[in-house]
Amino acid sequence: MNDVAERYVRLVLALGQHDPDYVDAFYGPADWKTEAEQQKKTLDAIGAEAAKLSVTLTETPIAPRTPDSDLRQLRREYLHKQLVALAARVRMLKGGKLSSMTESRALYDAVAPTFPDSHFDQIIKQLEAKIPGNGPLWERYENWRKPFVIPKEKLDDVFQAAIKECRARTLAHIKLPPDESFIVEYVTNKPWGGYNWYKGNFHSVIQVNTDLPTFIDRAIDLAAHEGYPGHHVYNSLLEKNLVRDRGWVEFSVYALFSPQSLVAEGTANFGRDVAFPTETERMKFEKDVLFPAAGIDASRADEYYAVQDLMKQLDYATNEAARRLINGEIDETAAVQWLQKYAVMEPARAQQRVKFIQRYRSYVINYNLGEDMVRRYIEKRSGTDPEKRWSEFAKLLSSPRLPSGLQEK
Repeated sequence: MNDVAERYVRLVLALGQHDPDYVDAFYGPADWKTEAEQQKKTLDAIGAEAAKLSVTLTETPIAPRTPDSDLRQLRREYLHKQLVALAARVRMLKGGKLSSMTESRALYDAVAPTFPDSHFDQIIKQLEAKIPGNGPLWERYENWRKPFVIPKEKLDDVFQAAIKECRARTLAHIKLPPDESFIVEYVTNKPWGGYNWYKGNFHSVIQVNTDLPTFIDRAIDLAAHEGYPGHHVYNSLLEKNLVRDRGWVEFSVYALFSPQSLVAEGTANFGRDVAFPTETERMKFEKDVLFPAAGIDASRADEYYAVQDLMKQLDYATNEAARRLINGEIDETAAVQWLQKYAVMEPARAQQRVKFIQRYRSYVINYNLGEDMVRRYIEKRSGTDPEKRWSEFAKLLSSPRLPSGLQEK
C-alpha cells in the first residue's frame, strides 16, 4: 500500500504540471516535485499510469485483522476514490465534456440535490417581507445591510479577534502540534472570498479577499473555515497523525479536484457550529467583541441574523447556477442574473461567483452539500452532546474517510 501511495503522489504532482489549480498543497519530498517538473508527463501517460495503479490497488491484499484494520480499509478506499477522481480530471483536461452530475460524482464522490426555482421562490418571499421596498431584492438587501460592513481599516483587528476565539475554543478540545502557526494576508482580484494555503510543518497562509465588502458575520465564518477548527486544523492533523505518525505519504499532497475536498470544505463549514454550538453563544461573542471592534452598532444584530438565517437557506442556489452553466443550459450572463434573483447577490458578487464556477466548476457542491453531509455524520454519532461532537469531529479530521463513507448506515 505504501508503494501505491507514493506512485499516487507522483501522479498528482505530474497532473499538476497541466493544471495549476490541481495541487493545492504538497509537503512531501522536494525531489518528487522537481522530478514532475522535469519529466512533464503527457496526459495520456498520466491516465494510463492511473489505470494501472488502480488495478494494482485492487490486487493489493488487505492485512490480517488488526486493531487498526478499519482505518487501513479506509486508506484503501481513499486511494481508490482519489485515483478515480484523478483519472476523471485527466479526461476533462483532454477535452472530455462531463455533465455536472457525472463530474461531481467522479471528482467528489457525491451528487448534490437539485431544486426547482419554486424552492427558492418560497424563501425569497420571506426575505421580501423582511426587507420591503421598491427595486430588486438584491439592491434592497445590499442597502439594508450596509451598516454591517466591517471598515477595511478595522478588518484585521476584527478577523484576528475572531481567529483568537476560534483557536482558543478549538485548543480546549483538540490537541494540536505545539508549533502550529499561521499568518493572514489581505489580497485582491481573486474569484474566492478566503483561502487557506497549507505549507506543511503545521503552518498555513490564510488569505482574505478584500475586493468586495466584508460583513460582520463573515469574520467568524472565515476564521472557523480557513483556520480553527477548519482547514488549518484539518491539514495539521492529517500531517501529524497520518503522514508523520503512520508514514502515509498520500496525505502529503492535496489534490484539489478530488473527494478529499468535499470532506475538507464540509468540515470547514461545519466547524463554525462545532466551535459555537448555539447561535445564542455565537451572537453573544460577536455582540460583545466583534461588533465593538468593527465600530458597528449591535442594537440591530438580532434583526440582521434573522435575515442571514434565511439567506443561508439559499445556499443551494449557487449549486443550481453551476449545474445549469456547466450543462450549457444558461450562459455566463444568465448565470449572473439568476444569482442576482435567487441568491440575492449584487451584480459584482454574482459576477465573482460565476468566475469561481467557471474556474472550479462543480467544486461548489463541496461547501453546502459537504457541510450537510458532515453535519449528519457527526450529529448521528454525537447527538446533542457538544463534547462528543468535538471528539467525533476531531476523529473525522484525522481519518481518510471520504464522502461515500459519510453516508454509511
